[in-house]
Amino acid sequence: MMACILVIAAQDDWPTDRVVNVLTERGAQVFRMDTAEFPQDLTLAARLDAVHGWHGRLTTAHRSMRLAEVTGVYYRSPNHFTLPAGMSEAEQRFAAAQARAGLGGVITALDCRWVNHPAAMSRAEYKPLQLTAARTCGLAIPPTLITNDADAVRAFASDMHRPLICKPVASPVFIEEDTLKTVYTRRLAEDDLADLSGLDTTAHLFQAWMDKAHEVRLTVAGDRLLAAEIHAGSQAAHVDWRSDYNSLTYRATETPDHVAAAVRRLMAHLGLRFAALDFVVSPTGEWTFLEANPCGQWDWIQHATGLPIAEAIADELQGVRP
Repeated sequence: MMACILVIAAQDDWPTDRVVNVLTERGAQVFRMDTAEFPQDLTLAARLDAVHGWHGRLTTAHRSMRLAEVTGVYYRSPNHFTLPAGMSEAEQRFAAAQARAGLGGVITALDCRWVNHPAAMSRAEYKPLQLTAARTCGLAIPPTLITNDADAVRAFASDMHRPLICKPVASPVFIEEDTLKTVYTRRLAEDDLADLSGLDTTAHLFQAWMDKAHEVRLTVAGDRLLAAEIHAGSQAAHVDWRSDYNSLTYRATETPDHVAAAVRRLMAHLGLRFAALDFVVSPTGEWTFLEANPCGQWDWIQHATGLPIAEAIADELQGVRP
């Protein structure tokens, strides 16, 4: 049977373009949609009865796909629903909730391959859960504190006998005055520990600083582990490589067997078939897990290293085993 892949992503998401291109070149039928198209430019007609599972169609002005024919779903950060103009704020909230439960409910009920299922992604995005699961699955993790209590931070620093870093517990990205801003990981100095004003306003994540030779971005797609070393060329990048991309160099590498086995256990534990995992590699070669992003960026890594990440994602969606 021909693979029929439902792709749910923002229309301008270029990593998704790469996956779609691989799928179409292989002859798969692809229906790409953004939830922003619903309900004005995307129509759902779905039926369920005692004999059949959810069946019917997703339809736009230019394309259509039968729900019963979907063999795989690629889900990657679609946009919010675009509701008709003129609705009150209360009506918009109500309509958005109905759209999420209706369209979202039918799609998430599809029994097929998922990369990744939204329910698994939502759960896996909690860093405290990731760290617990990683520790349980056999990965080394940095000593971690999550708190809004300044005294707890100072006690943690005293116990560690080494520097601390502070970073967001959730997404580091926010928009202020129409400008996209990022909160980077910060290595704390003694002056920072002396003045922790503002800490009580929300939760903060602190970890012991891990000495590093370099870091690794490990992209997992299905059963494939595609690892790239990230070497920092500046002090800022040495603390958080995202803060200075221009200084970075990359090299494809192999994942140690014991780390690979633990990562596969972690992915199964979290119910994920795709994730971008970050590791610190010490000067003596030990890998320490930092986090797993179930919707992590990967296209620039493929461009820099030649690692076949888009192809691995397409393999997983089509049920092709390496």
